[in-house]
Amino acid sequence: MSATTPHLATAITARAAAIRGGRGFAGWVKQLSVLLRTIITRRQLEEMDARMLRDIGLTRSEALAEAGRAPWDVVPLHAERRRGG
Repeated sequence: MSATTPHLATAITARAAAIRGGRGFAGWVKQLSVLLRTIITRRQLEEMDARMLRDIGLTRSEALAEAGRAPWDVVPLHAERRRGG
């Protein structure tokens, strides 16, 4: 194994991250922002009363199911239902 192999592995990993949309620090900040926004909105959803839930077309059980999901699980539940998941 040459001395440059670890650097090559780091470069490949960085490139893979860039392809996934995370370009260094800015990509990390964007992902963190999405996680935090997801946590906040799911907490708000959990606190909504029956009238508010009716206004957005959700039942209490749907709201609680969404609120209970992990912050990194950001695919909407209705999209999962269409995929059969």
